[in-house]
Order: sequence, then structure tokens, then C-alpha cells
Amino acid sequence: MSLTPHDIQRLAQLSRLQFDAPAAERILGQLNGFFDIVEQMQAVPTDGVVPMSHPVDAMQNLVATVADTDEYGMTLRLREDKVSETNEREANMQNAPAKDRGLFLVPKVIE
Repeated sequence: MSLTPHDIQRLAQLSRLQFDAPAAERILGQLNGFFDIVEQMQAVPTDGVVPMSHPVDAMQNLVATVADTDEYGMTLRLREDKVSETNEREANMQNAPAKDRGLFLVPKVIE
């Protein structure tokens, strides 16, 4: 897919933006470069690759506190889930213009 200067004008109109000629030319090059990368990615053979909803899906047998290697030879290092900072609520609330029972009070913005 390759965009034309007319496409850039149309996109600018739809997004209510104005570009001078050099900026439109630069944007045209950047967008066409992006679409070239997408075409390269679409050309990669992915037959037999199982889609994942999350990259960690490929690593089923991990223990959260120990670096482990799964059946694909990938390693995921997870840190222990422990508290690393102390509760500094009072110090954080010192500069608050309005507060109540440890909560920041903000002006109402939605009626």
C-alpha cells in the first residue's frame, strides 16, 4: 500500500489539520515507510505459529520467583512479589492543597 499526496490532503482534512508542502511531503514519506514495514511483516511465513494473547503465554511452566526455562528455551526472570517501599502517605500528603482522611480532595469536574 502506498499513499499519494492526495491521500495526505484527505487525511489532513478529515483530522482537521493543515500542513504546508514540505511537511506534507515529509509525512507522506514517513507513512509510506510505515506501510512498507507492515508489508514486510505480512510477508513473513507464520504457518504453524499459534497466536498468543500475551507474550507470557509461550511460557507456561514458570515459577514466579525463580528464573526458569520453558520448552521453547525462553527465560523469563520474575522478581519476588514483595513490598519494596514503605508507606509514605503522611509525607506525600504534606503538600496537598486539600485532603481528608489520607485522601487527596480535588474539585468536582463532572456534574
